[in-house]
Amino acid sequence: MDHVELGRRLRSRRAALGRTVASVATEAGVSVPYVANLENGRGNPTVAVLDRLADALGTRLTITLADPSAEPATEAPPPSLVDFSKSRRFSREAGRLAAVMGEDQRTVRAKLVGALAAVAGTLERDLREADWQRLLDALVLILAHPAE
Repeated sequence: MDHVELGRRLRSRRAALGRTVASVATEAGVSVPYVANLENGRGNPTVAVLDRLADALGTRLTITLADPSAEPATEAPPPSLVDFSKSRRFSREAGRLAAVMGEDQRTVRAKLVGALAAVAGTLERDLREADWQRLLDALVLILAHPAE
């Protein structure tokens, strides 16, 4: 992965969580300009810093040494999903699910964004806020009320 792709992924993940550069930088123990530079495709972070950033973003760092042609491409969430993930409704539902699931709200938010993005990727069309709301309703129903 090149520096530009790394920066794009960091920014996309942070934005999907509704986090600021400052909050992520503080939690990871690095400076705000350092994170901003990484998001802009500049800098050469250590594995330790990437691991702390991943933790601050509610994910984990995975390093794979493989043939690049064999690796699946990871797409950033669609901009409409990033916008929806910043809404009050999304935050409220993520908070409710976090309480039900006994998990950190940031982790639940990240899981929801990932699940919604995965569904959207199979539909081959741009989704609007009403679409995201219906998909979120379905996920909440399934996660908060699992079938016995």
